Amino acid sequence: MEFIRQRIEQQVFSITGLALNQIDYENPKGDPGLFGPGSVCWTVHADFPSMLCGGIGALMLQMLHPLALAGVWDHSTFREDMIGRLRRTSQFIAGTTFAAQKDAEWLIDLVREIHGKVTGVAPDGRPYSANDPELLTWVHVAEVRSFMAGYLRYGDPTLSLAEQDRYFDEVALIAEALGAQNVPRTRQDIEAYIERMRPELCFNERTAEVLRLLLTAPTPNAVTKPVGYMMARAGVDLLPDWGLEMAGIKLSPLRRKAIQSGMHLLAPSLRWALRNGVSARAKRRMGSA
Repeated sequence: MEFIRQRIEQQVFSITGLALNQIDYENPKGDPGLFGPGSVCWTVHADFPSMLCGGIGALMLQMLHPLALAGVWDHSTFREDMIGRLRRTSQFIAGTTFAAQKDAEWLIDLVREIHGKVTGVAPDGRPYSANDPELLTWVHVAEVRSFMAGYLRYGDPTLSLAEQDRYFDEVALIAEALGAQNVPRTRQDIEAYIERMRPELCFNERTAEVLRLLLTAPTPNAVTKPVGYMMARAGVDLLPDWGLEMAGIKLSPLRRKAIQSGMHLLAPSLRWALRNGVSARAKRRMGSA
């Protein structure tokens, strides 16, 4: 049984930032990083199943913004290397949450440097820059809204509104470090911000291609294939109803129930297998089990 657990753990880690092997989450001892073990984001981001579903939903929601989509379309290798994109994004989220402060700051500096090279003109003629403070705010809000939606559905649905507000307040630090401005810091403000942004969003042929790639993305091995299949659909299911409508996705109540039931069955097995993830390593750095 232990061999099976370790095998599953290794195969799942192959699609995360741990596969890049660039960060030592267990050192230096006692360094709390940017947040520390008492933070809500340590709790939310430690739940791998809900985070992966949330990450997929976040990418879809982010890509409804035509300027965010243009930057990814023109400068990212996601169409040829979806797994690589997933690993790099996973490392940034995990590292800024759980790594020691120096490593977290290194990741922020690295992303800011990359963003400085991401400029261009969208198909509608508008210039874009990945360092645009307003665009950074959209990308951040779409991301953390989706992480929280995933956690409330597949992690802890009893998380209080006060704790949710604490979460959004904590992670605003990362967005601001990247250059975002006027970042919403409560659940109410997050929801109001997304509602204000709806007139700027659209679903076109490029967005449809991103969705297709997400739902058909290859996995590095046979073990992760059913995991990827289920999580991709659970991630899309986290989109707001109006987002699903924009994308032309019709999920019947029976289909949604099947997706959510399947994910609820899968999640405990993943938690059982993933005993040595980044949160466990960070806890050892802080001297706790």
